[in-house]
Amino acid sequence: MLRMGTVDFDGIRREVCLAYTPSADVGDYVVVHVGFAISQVDEAEAAKTLAVLSAIPGALASELGEDA
Repeated sequence: MLRMGTVDFDGIRREVCLAYTPSADVGDYVVVHVGFAISQVDEAEAAKTLAVLSAIPGALASELGEDA
């Protein structure tokens, strides 16, 4: 059984596999690619990444699917 968790992308929640980030815990920040958390990042880096994505119209909806 793979370790799974729910991530929050600025209010959009998705279930992701945490197998590649075994030390990730509630409240941690991770980079997600195709449903897998592939690395942990600190809060400052997460905030910068989210700011860049938020500055691109429709970026989160495009990346996370139309129902985002």
